[in-house]
Amino acid sequence: MKFGLRYASLGRYASGPAAVELAQAAEAAGFDSIWTVEHVVVPHGYQSRYPYSETGRMGSGLEDFPIPDPLIWLAYIASATRTLKLGTAILILPQRNPVVTAKAAATLDHLAGGRRVLLGIGVGWLAEEFATLGVPFEDRGPRTDEYVAAMRALWSQERASFAGRFVSFREVFCRPRPADGRIPIVVGGDTRAAARRAGRLGDGYFPARAASDELLNEMRRAAVEAGRDPADIEITVSAPTEPEAIEALARRGVKRVAVPVSSAAGLPAQVRTPDDVLRYGKTMIERFGE
Repeated sequence: MKFGLRYASLGRYASGPAAVELAQAAEAAGFDSIWTVEHVVVPHGYQSRYPYSETGRMGSGLEDFPIPDPLIWLAYIASATRTLKLGTAILILPQRNPVVTAKAAATLDHLAGGRRVLLGIGVGWLAEEFATLGVPFEDRGPRTDEYVAAMRALWSQERASFAGRFVSFREVFCRPRPADGRIPIVVGGDTRAAARRAGRLGDGYFPARAASDELLNEMRRAAVEAGRDPADIEITVSAPTEPEAIEALARRGVKRVAVPVSSAAGLPAQVRTPDDVLRYGKTMIERFGE
């Protein structure tokens, strides 16, 4: 089993020195990856319903807590680590320009030494945030699918061309390109639509919670329908608190569990400090890690 550290850019770790200390502890403890979150803005008094709490509000209802830009935060800690994979869980792809995002992700991967970025994406839920950014909310699903295809063209083609409903370009150079001409796309979300998207086009699937059989089966069916091998889609789920459950997840095909370092999305932190992270490495990763 691989182990990731999730919600890593929140709370005290929104500051640079604390973020570096956390990332270095994660690498030393045997975590394979570290994962950020994203909101560009949180509009005051938003009415959209947050899908991961009974109240429909993020966290305890706070709106003004720091959420660093995920790619900049990851670039900061990348320079202080060597092997730790750099994950976004998730980047709200349809509210971003895909050409600029492709360039930023490829630059991060290039500067970090290659093969380190895991670009987790989602469609978003906060309609007021989309409105602030001047991006339509209703078409975010098809927009996401197209943006993934456009970014992959920019990463893989020598002179990239793409023609779609939302984005088009012809024979453009986008340098640097990522190692092997690709960055893994990890689809996040615990809805059937997210599971199907992961099956159709994802390199990985990261439900926000545990891996329900319903969602994993939905993902696998969509992969088969798209002519893909479901086994090629790496599954990451929230880390259980009971050690025996990790072994059970491995038997179900899960490849990575993500351990919360901050309380977020209705999940309590399992580790809180760099020392906690190192202890987790001794007690859990040494026992169950790859």
